[in-house]
Amino acid sequence: SDRNYTDAKLNLFRGTVNSGCGRASSAMGPFYCPADSEVYIDETFFDELSSRFGAPGDFAQAYVVAHEVGHHVQNLLGISDDVQRLSSQNPDQANQLSIRLELQADCLAGVWAHSVYADDSADRGLEQGDIEEGIGAAAAVGDDRIQEQATGRIDPESWNHGSSDQRVKWFKVGFDGGKADQCDTFGVDQP
Repeated sequence: SDRNYTDAKLNLFRGTVNSGCGRASSAMGPFYCPADSEVYIDETFFDELSSRFGAPGDFAQAYVVAHEVGHHVQNLLGISDDVQRLSSQNPDQANQLSIRLELQADCLAGVWAHSVYADDSADRGLEQGDIEEGIGAAAAVGDDRIQEQATGRIDPESWNHGSSDQRVKWFKVGFDGGKADQCDTFGVDQP
């Protein structure tokens, strides 16, 4: 986008944490706070990602971090502000806008994975199995899968991140193409 990039800060915590967005607990899961440009992850979430969600591996963890940094990129580009404004103007569209924002963050995580996969240096390159871990993590945290595990039923009307299939699809779009401009989840009829 021909803009300067400012790194997000990673804040690992256990239990609860004070963020620029207020006090948060591990029950929230990983999140990005635009007020302080920090990614917050309770360290125990990675254990839960493996045991509860069935997505083990170091790249599954990297996918989670990359997804949250994707929200940082959206914040820097003004996309998050646009979605918040549109959600306020059209409350009946807020949930669908939230899903598109989340899927775009998945796509941006895929773009990052593409850049790392393409880097053949010994200390940064990824193997195909790593990408499968990322895809597995994207599928594991789909709203449909989480709801079914928790309640035994699936209610698409209450989703805010997208289905497993949608999350995998958009991660793959980013990974396969390697370009952020392919991550326009707002410009398609069905994300």
